[in-house]
Amino acid sequence: MGMPLALFVRLNYMAAITLFLIGLHVLLGHPNLIKKVMGMNIMETGVFLFLVSIGYARHSAAPIMSPGGAESGLYANPLVSAIVLTGIVIAVSTTAYTLSLTIKLYEHCGTLDVNRLERLRR
Repeated sequence: MGMPLALFVRLNYMAAITLFLIGLHVLLGHPNLIKKVMGMNIMETGVFLFLVSIGYARHSAAPIMSPGGAESGLYANPLVSAIVLTGIVIAVSTTAYTLSLTIKLYEHCGTLDVNRLERLRR
């Protein structure tokens, strides 16, 4: 397998790492709390894509046992899907809670800039 073809086979891993790094950059590089929440969501999406990519098996069947079984005898791992679904539920809950706290913080302090909030704290 040549280098260009091998690169496209692993494109989903590269996309997952890229999403994670973009989210990390947004999370660490911007002082606005809403942008930090968005960066956290982008990072979570990268992690979910990575987990789904790990659990994928080419030419695999659904993990439901049938009388004939899978033609190739290869079944997809259902644990990865369960972990990703649980992670999505946790991510949505965390985002909702974080945004509600951000709204209350804005109502109380009048800003969402982390640097200004640090100055207000002193």
